[in-house]
Amino acid sequence: MKVLVTGFTPFGGEAINPSFEAVKALPDKISEAEIIILEVPTVFHESIEILDRAIEMNKPDIVICVGQAGGRFDITVERVAINIDDARIADNKGNQPIDEPIFSDGQPAYFANVPIKAMVKKIREAGIPASISNTAGTFVCNHIMYGLMYLIDKKYSNVRGTFIHVPYIPEQVVDKYNAPSMELSLITKALKLAIQAAIENNTDAIKVPLGTLC
Repeated sequence: MKVLVTGFTPFGGEAINPSFEAVKALPDKISEAEIIILEVPTVFHESIEILDRAIEMNKPDIVICVGQAGGRFDITVERVAINIDDARIADNKGNQPIDEPIFSDGQPAYFANVPIKAMVKKIREAGIPASISNTAGTFVCNHIMYGLMYLIDKKYSNVRGTFIHVPYIPEQVVDKYNAPSMELSLITKALKLAIQAAIENNTDAIKVPLGTLC
């Protein structure tokens, strides 16, 4: 089995992106599966094109894209991506699409097809805060998750995938009053556990209430 795990380049004036820092610290193998890591640019469309080529070349069984969600307190496994780009800031090449569909022939939304509740449960059992998120935003994180699930729908039907958001790491919040953060080692550990759960569970056999009230 192969698992492709991606992280983003820094963006928005940050010198570091904890998503790729955590991803590149993952071991070469998890639960006997080969781990392939890939850094993708924080750029609309180019990120999906690079992901597509990586899937074509490596033929992974599972793809997990990881991104930074500054302001979130925990590891959030995304449930759904929507077919819209609405960028509050420009990406790393100055693109700032507003109210534009990602793919004109795509579904309004795509859902993750990995066991997201099992992934969250396994992370929590290790004492690391984690939850399911029902919004991946409208920036490049949602963009690449939607792109991944679109590619799975159109080209790679045997692949399973999702997106995971991670918090800032401590050095990013020195000048950000009251902004939450998490140690990089814990983020990497959480990603490893999430990958293990995705490998070991084809579907979410557990029924636990991890939804939100609003």
